[in-house]
Amino acid sequence: MAAVMHAQILNQLRENITSVFLGNAAAVDRVIACLLTRGHLLIEDVPGVGKTVLARSLAKSVGGTMSRIQCTPDLLPSDVTGITVYDRDRNEFRFQPGPVFHNIVIADEINRATPRTQSALLEAMAESTVTVDGTTHELPNPFMVVATQNPYEFEGTYFLPENQLDRFLMRISLGYPAPPDEARVIEQQPARRELRALGAIMTPDNLSMLQDATDAVKLEQSLVEYIIALSTATRTHNDIQIGVSPRGSLALAQAARATALLADRDYCIPEDIVFNALPVCAHRIISRSTMHEGDTLTARRLMQQILETVPSPV
Repeated sequence: MAAVMHAQILNQLRENITSVFLGNAAAVDRVIACLLTRGHLLIEDVPGVGKTVLARSLAKSVGGTMSRIQCTPDLLPSDVTGITVYDRDRNEFRFQPGPVFHNIVIADEINRATPRTQSALLEAMAESTVTVDGTTHELPNPFMVVATQNPYEFEGTYFLPENQLDRFLMRISLGYPAPPDEARVIEQQPARRELRALGAIMTPDNLSMLQDATDAVKLEQSLVEYIIALSTATRTHNDIQIGVSPRGSLALAQAARATALLADRDYCIPEDIVFNALPVCAHRIISRSTMHEGDTLTARRLMQQILETVPSPV
């Protein structure tokens, strides 16, 4: 009975998002997978392909609170985390929470913020807490950051630090929609119409139930060894300076579990790992030829080579 309920809620969630975001069904499934694994998502692509629409449709589909941070070069860390202010009426200092204190936080164009402001999200993404003036504040549960960014060659953007990139469970690209989907966008204008009326189809309790179900999906020992073999191959590759961290191995395992649950299975298969290897692992790789994390194409090419050379369990 529980499995039927899980499948029903997930199908409703997928349909709710795709009623607004038209095209790239694989990207929708990966967004949902991040939600199921309590992970954070980075969507990188050129302007105008629906990054913010996808993020907002996910946020509105999940009951709870949502905030949007429009990242700009003059954005300060306190604009994200909040500040301590003096209350004259009570003659005391009190904490004024920032926009990060919501269930779903959309950090729009995150790489337009300065590295100092980008780093303000590190503790929130890693620990689900925020520390201001020596006091630690708990963030709401569930908590997820959906960040969007333009490619680095665009003017007025900054590289994300490696340690922050490692906090994102996935880094995905949407690409241009197929001609039929683009025609539907022109005719329906879903971002102006359907998105405004989009309602929640699950509560935070429903989401917690689905996240627990994701944790319970079986991952056989042979698949665990396959994930470790992939990560080890990135660490020993001659063309890779920094390989996938243990956090990346855990992220790949959790993403595989979420993909299995989306396929209405309570066990993983090798294809679940292969499907998630590039979006989960490529942004954690830094090649020797570039020595920075902005070269997405090289990292994806190297990860694809590793997928083709490391044998998959039968």
